[in-house]
Amino acid sequence: MQSVELQQRLCAEPFSLLGVHKAGLFTRIRAWLPGALEVNVVTLDTNEILGRMRREGNSALFELELVADWPACLYKLDILTSNGRYERIDPYQFQQQAYHAVHFVDQDPQNLYQQLGAQLISLDEGLSTPVSGTRFAVYAPNARAVSVIGDFNWWDESAHPMQKTSLGYWVLFVPGLKAGQRYKYALKDSHGNALPHKADPIGFQAEQYPSHASVIYNHQEYQWQDSAWRQREGENPYQRPMSIYEVHLGSWRRKFTEQGSEYLSYRELVKTLLPYVKDMGYTHLEILPVSEYPFDGSWGYQPVGLFAPTSRFGDPDDFKYFVDQCHQSGLGVIIDWVPAHFPEDGHGLARFDGTHVYEYADPRKGWHPDWNSCIYDFGKDEVRQFLVASALYWLDKFHIDGLRVDAVASMLYLDYSRNEGEWIPNVDGGNHNYEAISLLRWMNQEAYRRFPNIMTIAEESTSFAKVSRPVYEDGLGFGFKWNMGWMHDSLHYIAKDPAYRSYHHNELTFSMVYAYDENFILPLSHDEVVHGKGSLLRKMPGDEWQQAANLRCYAAFMFGHPGKKLNFMGNEFGQSAEWNHDASLQWHLLEYDKHKGIQTLYRSLNHIYCRYPALYECDHQNHGFEWIDHHNAEQSILAFVRKSADARQKVYVICNFTPVPRSEFRIGVLDKGQYQVLLNTDESQYWGSDFTQQKQYQAEEQAWHDKPYSLALELPPLATLYLIYEQDS
Repeated sequence: MQSVELQQRLCAEPFSLLGVHKAGLFTRIRAWLPGALEVNVVTLDTNEILGRMRREGNSALFELELVADWPACLYKLDILTSNGRYERIDPYQFQQQAYHAVHFVDQDPQNLYQQLGAQLISLDEGLSTPVSGTRFAVYAPNARAVSVIGDFNWWDESAHPMQKTSLGYWVLFVPGLKAGQRYKYALKDSHGNALPHKADPIGFQAEQYPSHASVIYNHQEYQWQDSAWRQREGENPYQRPMSIYEVHLGSWRRKFTEQGSEYLSYRELVKTLLPYVKDMGYTHLEILPVSEYPFDGSWGYQPVGLFAPTSRFGDPDDFKYFVDQCHQSGLGVIIDWVPAHFPEDGHGLARFDGTHVYEYADPRKGWHPDWNSCIYDFGKDEVRQFLVASALYWLDKFHIDGLRVDAVASMLYLDYSRNEGEWIPNVDGGNHNYEAISLLRWMNQEAYRRFPNIMTIAEESTSFAKVSRPVYEDGLGFGFKWNMGWMHDSLHYIAKDPAYRSYHHNELTFSMVYAYDENFILPLSHDEVVHGKGSLLRKMPGDEWQQAANLRCYAAFMFGHPGKKLNFMGNEFGQSAEWNHDASLQWHLLEYDKHKGIQTLYRSLNHIYCRYPALYECDHQNHGFEWIDHHNAEQSILAFVRKSADARQKVYVICNFTPVPRSEFRIGVLDKGQYQVLLNTDESQYWGSDFTQQKQYQAEEQAWHDKPYSLALELPPLATLYLIYEQDS
């Protein structure tokens, strides 16, 4: 009966059958060894042969019977097969050590990645001989049987059955397994039916198609060199410049080999991407999801490995090196993190043990109609802990500076993208997903409590209140929120022919009505340059010169507007084509003055933005902004002033959204004195017309726009001017 259960892979308690057992006057050692012809039991420390094991019938179950007073010691098995002889330390003599994996898992989210998955450990406490190996632990509460398979057991599903615990975790310590070895889990559902082999939900490294195998990884080997970055103190992110370069690592730039176009590795990106981003003046890199994902075309937004950086570009140490070098270069690293949904791939989380372990069972809550993917069960304790653990893991093990949380709106609303009758109301009859709201609050609290210097950013497209307000103020607890309203309105405006912009003037000004409701980031993200939307440059109306001028004018408007900044790669040099994740950016365009001029402008904008506190210190405080003129719809001209925290520095932003130059154009100013031109997007270095080359203006004692002084400007066509006034100390 014992051998049948093992043979059919239906054994949930292998420690009750295998290993060392007292039986009256005898001690029995049992081992399940498919393919073995002959087996000897040998002491581990002295290599003494204790005896030859007897086979039970024609099965793979072997047994050695010893006298009861045999001194307990560690042993190994000397195994003869048709392919030769080998030795292995019997894993079933380590029951206590295997169980230890899940003693404290439910007490702290971090315990999940510190205890579960494939943990490299060394056993020495109470043992005569230290033993190193890998302890496996996986959550599959409704499985009938689970075994770990890999190269080490020739992927034999019956070779290493795991032990089920009362908490629903399956555990086994396998001696001798080292970093770099591949593995998966073979599960049978509650009816005994075999399921697809599963990658480790808390696997730290993964292989690509076709294996999708998990890989044992040692987190202790990489030596970080970013202590100065990590230990910095006193930085308030709301009063610091933040210009984010959003990057898809697979298509920023590619290399060409005999096999065709290939990805740059994490280490190759250090040599190419980092110097470029530093030269351009960005403060942060935001990387589209790096959590392991099976389908290139999802860009990472359909992840299956929430604890493994994708191996497309290298191993986890390579990714650590990438982050490390960013920090040493003074760049923060933000990653997109996707807790909203996951794909149905057979090796992933979907119906993990034959039941809905990770996803809502009811498709009205558990299936996402937009993305054809599963939605996490945000109300289940184990799933909540799993997701919070993933967030903490990236901040902890990879020193990530920020998490941009994708698709928050889809989590908050039960009726998101659903018609009437396709969703289940909450207990109060409404459409808010209380479970998801609670999860996001918990995640943010844990992240900021443990890593005070980090930031969390919500991609949230609705007017849900207090997304970036603390939990103790009844907020969701995010540090920042993408300003999707500003993005939508301003892009809609700038795409209009200048002749019609006067009718849409409020689309530029409306954002200031709610600008301080949240801690906003102004995004021009990857979502705006795909799926037929065209590149940022191609959204602009007019001929070739006007398109470029519109883009330059708009970019400077964005950098002047309150809120931190985010631009997707390619925007900064006016990529012509829509983004293609399967190809490199159009770097050859920089051979042309137009695109080189746009790139030069973005470089200037970043450096000016970071240099002058008036442009960033009060991004989230209303006393740092004042309208000069927001009523001039007829001429499509906008003017406002940004102020430093002490109001001693002021930067005036004047935008002319028509191709008509304006001479002696008067705007009101607050102070008497001299005003320097910081930026003119119409300069020839930016491929502008050089309509005016005036570098400074003197304020006149002529009241204008309800201000005591004014300037008479030469306003170029389709251009933005920055003028600075600095009060003497």
